[in-house]
Amino acid sequence: AFWGSGRDPCHALQSPGNGLGGNQMRIVITGATGFIGSNLAKLFLKKGAEVFVLVRPESTHLDVLPKDEKLHVVSCGLSNVMDCTGQIGQADAFFHLAWGGVNRQEIDSPEVQAKNVAGSLDCIRAAKALNCRMFMDAGSRVEYGLTDGFMQEDIECHPVNQYGKAKWEFYQKAVPLCEELGLHYVHLRFFSVYGTGDHPWSIISTLVRELPAGNKVSLSACRHQWNFMYIDDAVEAVYELYEQLPQSADAGVKKNGLVSTIVNIASKDTRVLKDFVEEIHSIAGGAGELEYGTFVQAKEGALSIKPDISRLTLLTSGWQERFTFRQGIEIMMKKEKENKNL
Repeated sequence: AFWGSGRDPCHALQSPGNGLGGNQMRIVITGATGFIGSNLAKLFLKKGAEVFVLVRPESTHLDVLPKDEKLHVVSCGLSNVMDCTGQIGQADAFFHLAWGGVNRQEIDSPEVQAKNVAGSLDCIRAAKALNCRMFMDAGSRVEYGLTDGFMQEDIECHPVNQYGKAKWEFYQKAVPLCEELGLHYVHLRFFSVYGTGDHPWSIISTLVRELPAGNKVSLSACRHQWNFMYIDDAVEAVYELYEQLPQSADAGVKKNGLVSTIVNIASKDTRVLKDFVEEIHSIAGGAGELEYGTFVQAKEGALSIKPDISRLTLLTSGWQERFTFRQGIEIMMKKEKENKNL
């Protein structure tokens, strides 16, 4: 699910707070029932923000939302996102992480992806109506498509599937719209973010669950380059961008005084995928079995990913991630063990 759902949308929304005039952050998030969105909401709440999460009325994933009196659930889908403005009043920044049709059946559906683009452009209009100063959305590494060498934000994109094409199309339409409406705009290109709560079928979730249980995991040949970033680091990177922009922006990411840029959200740890897999196996004490070359790839095949993170470093004044890959995996295994013992 990419929106969430319907507790009473009006609860605790009566006091608009001191908004932009004071030091109270007011943040809007779509996709807050998703893996990255729920963790971003949690971090903003920890920093003292009022967080408004837009969730689809029919969502069944409300249980992943953090429990906090400063979290306000607004029942509103991507097709009627402008309806949220009356309930929220005003906000400081809008984080648009919702996107439908990311499963294998719909990822190549032009109709589903066209709806995503249209609804996402409405999110920008809603951000303007809420008097936000900044709009950020979740792009994806798949926008780059088939590319060799470092994935630097400004290289030409050749996305392979409809999902990647739609994310890229949205970015190209969002740039002039944000400029016209006077919003700072950051297109966050997430690479492989992992941690507890990620899709159970992701490679990391699968290995962390199956190896300690002594099971066999079938994998691709795992010879391509990959990059993994722990969830806490990924959302902290986004928070730092929010916190430090526009002050940290150099002329290269500004247009007519407004920030307008793409930022890769990835770790500094890029290596051959097999190396990460073997590290998980060793953290699991060698339990379970790895079977290379038996897993059938999605149609994009085994593309190497090599993100350039110099722009992220620059715009966050040298911010550094806190978790090594080993630490992230150890935390996940510990939680997996605790959940099994419940």
